[in-house]
Amino acid sequence: MDIDEITARLALRFGPSVAGWCERVPDQAARAAERWGLALDGMTPQGASSVVIACTLPDGGQAVLKLSPDTVFLAGQAAALRSLAPSGRVPEVLAQDEGVVLMAAVLPGTMADELPVPPSAREWAELVAALHVVSDPDGGLDLRERCEESYARIGRRLADPAVAAHVTQAVWDRALDRCRALLDTQPRVLLHGDLHLGNVLDGGPRRGLVAIDPRPCVGDPCYDVVDYVLEAAGREGVAERGALVAEVTGLDPDRLHEWCRALAPMIAVSRLDDDAARTELLALAR
Repeated sequence: MDIDEITARLALRFGPSVAGWCERVPDQAARAAERWGLALDGMTPQGASSVVIACTLPDGGQAVLKLSPDTVFLAGQAAALRSLAPSGRVPEVLAQDEGVVLMAAVLPGTMADELPVPPSAREWAELVAALHVVSDPDGGLDLRERCEESYARIGRRLADPAVAAHVTQAVWDRALDRCRALLDTQPRVLLHGDLHLGNVLDGGPRRGLVAIDPRPCVGDPCYDVVDYVLEAAGREGVAERGALVAEVTGLDPDRLHEWCRALAPMIAVSRLDDDAARTELLALAR
């Protein structure tokens, strides 16, 4: 376990004070392994806010152990996975303690953005339809809060001249206005909240695509397909993929298109080096 790598990665999100927590990760993992009878098998591909370790259960089954310094967020994520469990399209939570969650492994588990053939629109539609099992949820974080936080956080990057050269404040403000208008009239379902190709695994031919790492919130079902649609920028095209996704999901195509226009500048910021994608995304945002 490379503590220096873990510290450098998590410090980008939590700041340098996370170093102390990172040093305790081996001991935390060892205690969890002893508590639940696990054999720790090694690190798996990592995200920005956690440490994930592959492990073997006492009965020989495969599982993953997830640890995070953000104990509140991790507990919320585990709760979301349990809420979404009837879909069959999220990992099963096997056990939980403060700052650590044990989940059944998803097999074969290849990330969707690493598959030889990307997921089809129908496969994505089936995933989203299964996840949106709560039609009128009570409480929970509203999508409006998630969007306001994202626009504020990513919007700070416009201070970088390399970003501002392509994404102007006027474009950003127009996108935010579109987003707020959509939020004013949004339907309400329990959303995964961060559904992109990097958060979806191949669960095999019988199970289909499986979503991981939810950032649960309540709001417009279009939100859980927008990243997938915008990923087509510079390739087959956002309009083409959007029309197909709307058709197979039954979502309002005009509303989905407006969400694409609202979030296009945000995705453009992350794809500045891809000329074709950036050009299409910024044209969409006009």
